[in-house]
Amino acid sequence: MPIERQRQTDGGHPAFSDRVLVLNPVSGDSSHSTQVRDLAVDHGFSISETSESGDGVDLAADAARDGAEIVAACGGDGTINEVVRGLVEADALDDVTLAVVPAGTGNNFAGNLGIRSIEHAFEVIEEATQRRIDLGVASVPDGPTQPFVNSCIGGITAEASAATTPDSKDRLGILAYVVNTLQTLSEYDGMRLRVEAGGEDTWEGEAIFALVGNGRRFPVEGRTQADMEDGQFDVTIVEDKPTINLAGEAAIKRLFGGETANITQLQTPSLRLHVLDDTVQFSLDGEMVEANALDITTRPRSLGVFVGDEYDPDPD
Repeated sequence: MPIERQRQTDGGHPAFSDRVLVLNPVSGDSSHSTQVRDLAVDHGFSISETSESGDGVDLAADAARDGAEIVAACGGDGTINEVVRGLVEADALDDVTLAVVPAGTGNNFAGNLGIRSIEHAFEVIEEATQRRIDLGVASVPDGPTQPFVNSCIGGITAEASAATTPDSKDRLGILAYVVNTLQTLSEYDGMRLRVEAGGEDTWEGEAIFALVGNGRRFPVEGRTQADMEDGQFDVTIVEDKPTINLAGEAAIKRLFGGETANITQLQTPSLRLHVLDDTVQFSLDGEMVEANALDITTRPRSLGVFVGDEYDPDPD
């Protein structure tokens, strides 16, 4: 059943229109709501506003089940993640196109889609340039699954993200993450990690950071966009100290394509991250999951999205 107490419709558009915008009014610096509402009305959207964590999942699922063809997520990466989870829950990926309206602190995923601002997001929707991108799916072994569109991160930056309060985001914006990362780094002991890629080769060692990128990759010449349409994750491991207990030099070269170093990178359509000592925090598009193991697979080109002119379907 739709969540009527949270659904708000503006401008005379029907409550269950073919365009629905899920609005997080407190994301970023919380100054975007009026602008977004005005633009949404002008572009024929009904508006569903979240009031607490998790609402975006239910609102997006309701919109899809009620016939929406476009569901827009207005907020940060966490809001986008909730909306995508709702579309997955409603089994609507074949029928609904996701639109991203950036109103968070970092807006990394929106930037990777070539969307520069709130106003530009609505221009992109009207231009109607669509791509189908990969979707990541992570699960605790024998547990529930959770999709992600941008990245799954474990280690220092996930711990710092979990420690970043809404108040510090309001005061410092993106610098809040930097401050907390530097503070956490001085106290972080790292994690003993085993990576099993494709069920075959294994990397094991001490790491402070592991990034499984779907829309995002470790910066290459300042760019963070990964290839979102190749059915592969871009995986980066930042080692705390030289790699130990490797499964042979031949396995290293097959898995990583070269010599080991403090930064190790690979591409794979599936992997398991296994933390050997204890549970750690993993960030799935900013949504925190605590686990000692994650199984991660890709669903190639399963999510339709609107993209801007700066989106590169085949980044170097």
